[in-house]
Amino acid sequence: MKFCPKCDTRLVLKKIEKKAVLACPRPGCDYQEPASKVEAVVSSENQNQEVLKILEKDVKGLHPMPTTKVVCPKCGHTKAYFWLVQTRGTDESPSQFFRCVRCNNTWREYS
Repeated sequence: MKFCPKCDTRLVLKKIEKKAVLACPRPGCDYQEPASKVEAVVSSENQNQEVLKILEKDVKGLHPMPTTKVVCPKCGHTKAYFWLVQTRGTDESPSQFFRCVRCNNTWREYS
């Protein structure tokens, strides 16, 4: 998150002349800077809201969640992403969810 050096307002990602820039949204402030290492696709679904999709240039190197060795019940692959969610009472242990790296099958285990 970056802030405007002129007025300290949070900069927003915009697409100006097919280039992604970080611009100050405050009226009267014209500060802009090039957005680094991101590509942005800006589309307007209605006049009041812009939808921004930010895509990293090197998505192959990104790992969105930690992985562990566990056997997928659908395809038998031995590597899956995992995360914990408190689905029951706070005095009980959380549920552990897994998503297979190969087939994207999602399942849970209760602790």
